[in-house]
Amino acid sequence: MMLSFPPSWRPGRSLLLLLTLVWTTTLARAEERLQSPDKQLTLSVNLAPDGTPTYSLTYKGRTVLKPGQLGLELKGTPSLTNGFVQTDAVRKSIDESWNPVWGEVKTIRNHYNELALTLTQPATKRTMLVRFRLFDDGLGFRYEFPRQPELGYFVVKEEKTQFALAGDHKAFWLPGDYDTQEYSTVTSKLSEVRGLMKAAVTPNASQHTFSPTGLQTPLMLKSQDGLYINIHEAALVDYSTLSLDLDDKTFTLNAHLTPDAQGNKGNLQTPNTSPWRTIIVSDRAAGILESKLVLNLNEPSKIKDTSWIKPIKYVGVWWEMITGKSSWSYTDMENIKLDSIDYSKVKPNGTHAANTAHVKEYIDFAAKHKIGGVLVEGWNIGWEDWFGKHKEYVFDFVTPYPDFDVAELSSYAKSKGVKLIMHHETSGAARNYERHLDSAFQFMNKYGYDAVKTGYVGDVLPLGEYHYSQWLINHYNYVLEKAAKYRIMVNGHEAVRPTGLSRTYPNLIGNEAARGTEYEAFGGNNADHTTILPFTRLIGGPMDYTPGIFQTKVSAYNPKNNSFVHSTLARQLALYVTMYSPLQMAADLPETYNKFLDAFQFIEDVPVDWDDTRILEAEPGDYITIARLQKGGSSWFVGSTCDEQGRTSTVDFSFLKPGKKYEATIYADGKGAHYETNPQAYAIRKITVTSKSKLKQYCAPGGGYAISVVEK
Repeated sequence: MMLSFPPSWRPGRSLLLLLTLVWTTTLARAEERLQSPDKQLTLSVNLAPDGTPTYSLTYKGRTVLKPGQLGLELKGTPSLTNGFVQTDAVRKSIDESWNPVWGEVKTIRNHYNELALTLTQPATKRTMLVRFRLFDDGLGFRYEFPRQPELGYFVVKEEKTQFALAGDHKAFWLPGDYDTQEYSTVTSKLSEVRGLMKAAVTPNASQHTFSPTGLQTPLMLKSQDGLYINIHEAALVDYSTLSLDLDDKTFTLNAHLTPDAQGNKGNLQTPNTSPWRTIIVSDRAAGILESKLVLNLNEPSKIKDTSWIKPIKYVGVWWEMITGKSSWSYTDMENIKLDSIDYSKVKPNGTHAANTAHVKEYIDFAAKHKIGGVLVEGWNIGWEDWFGKHKEYVFDFVTPYPDFDVAELSSYAKSKGVKLIMHHETSGAARNYERHLDSAFQFMNKYGYDAVKTGYVGDVLPLGEYHYSQWLINHYNYVLEKAAKYRIMVNGHEAVRPTGLSRTYPNLIGNEAARGTEYEAFGGNNADHTTILPFTRLIGGPMDYTPGIFQTKVSAYNPKNNSFVHSTLARQLALYVTMYSPLQMAADLPETYNKFLDAFQFIEDVPVDWDDTRILEAEPGDYITIARLQKGGSSWFVGSTCDEQGRTSTVDFSFLKPGKKYEATIYADGKGAHYETNPQAYAIRKITVTSKSKLKQYCAPGGGYAISVVEK
């Protein structure tokens, strides 16, 4: 449309207002579209008439996300949710590759098309940029807040991001909680979440659910027409952890951030950015497991010299304490004050596992079987009343119990070619840990420890903070940065679920942040648990799941505990392949492994670092079969885990080099094997395979198999 006026005519105020309104409305309603490099995914971004930004996503013409809103609600000031006009749109494409310090593959391709939309609120003169990156395997987007006169410091009341799903999808979910992920996964339709929530919230040392339809990320979904969708976040830095609040009438997932002690969801200063919100999409379950989208959305390593970061297998006294066979504490005393007790004058309880002679036994076993490390928990003073007291000065991280000779054990381990792994439990007293970090890490350097397992069991101190609030996120990242300065690797337990930060800080070699093997001694995990975790918890990074339990009856170690491991022995071997981690524990006791050394051979042989990974079979909740190529070698290792139904698995060996012959050693469920009634039945056999071979292998209920494939 073109307007024509006489040369002498001058517009009045009303017409100027009309023209401004037309211009503003046109900008507000602008639509931007972006396609993935392979053109299978299409993103649409719109501004509603009131200036509310919305986005939607399709995959191969099928709706992944219907239009959902974007923005942030602020405290005490107009929100960044509506009244926007689009003032810029910048596009670019990136196709590059990078090599992780450790990982599932040698090289990762980072290939995406980007759209960066600048949105301005004329009424407030404030600007917010929304950056979208569309990969072949999904979408990542984040909010960016440039430095500007009208937006310096601000408080987030709630993030208003929506994920508007297209239907009542099948979901693999955990109750939304500010403090823990240690729940069993529930598999149900989204419409069934509300009715199942109460039973899903089981007791934990620290927990705080927030909604009858609150869900955690990573959230795995499957549509009725076969689309697999995973929703999570990447690069969680200086921000609160994302959860999701389900509207079970519209099937819209609303962002729900973890509050701080004042109820605020974030205290930000420009310039700043939010974490990336991630949606991985595939019409193959394997496509979700193959995705490296979360890693790609993190910054490259901030550690220039990474030569000291080395994946490792380890053993330790942990399982005998978890089962109740041994204790963490040196005495049975209560009401301990670290600065006033003389442990040399108190009566020991006789069950303390972390004593010099006993730890030497673990060092000997590790050395004999080429296991690189020994983790020792309970070595330091304070374990008598460490939990549940909201105690600030609970540990000092440098003072050993009288029966633990640090210097002697360090020297002994070094003589055997074994590394000792440090343990720092904080009991949630994060400020106390920060006060002691330098002295604790200096102590580690002095005695040759280069890896630490941290712990945050119980409620957080300062009281009112949560494990997933912004304050604790900054604490976890501060520990990583401080550890890097001392060349120390970190394995964080009870910390926040990972979001791919191991790319930026590759000294983050492990996390717990889920219901691990320890729960097998607390009543057990569901038999399908390890067929789900790779689709959920592991999307953000590796898990220190602590597999390798051969004595599945806990009562063998503690007659008072009737729990059992919901797995066959053969599946425990498979987990070293299917549950990826550069840090893997052989969690059972040496005395048990010595009874099954033929099966233990797989644990001895299996690497923890890889050049290639192939997802051979996968369906969340049912089964996973994965093949991995050892770093710098030619041997492949295969693992398969299934649910309580059992199944016959098929392995296609086409991933092998053509024309080569390999010896495959198969560690499988034996005749009559069953995770409940006959878990230790296993059989080992050897066959010759080539790239043309196919293998059918039975997996017992709650079972699986492991294969080492060595070139002849």
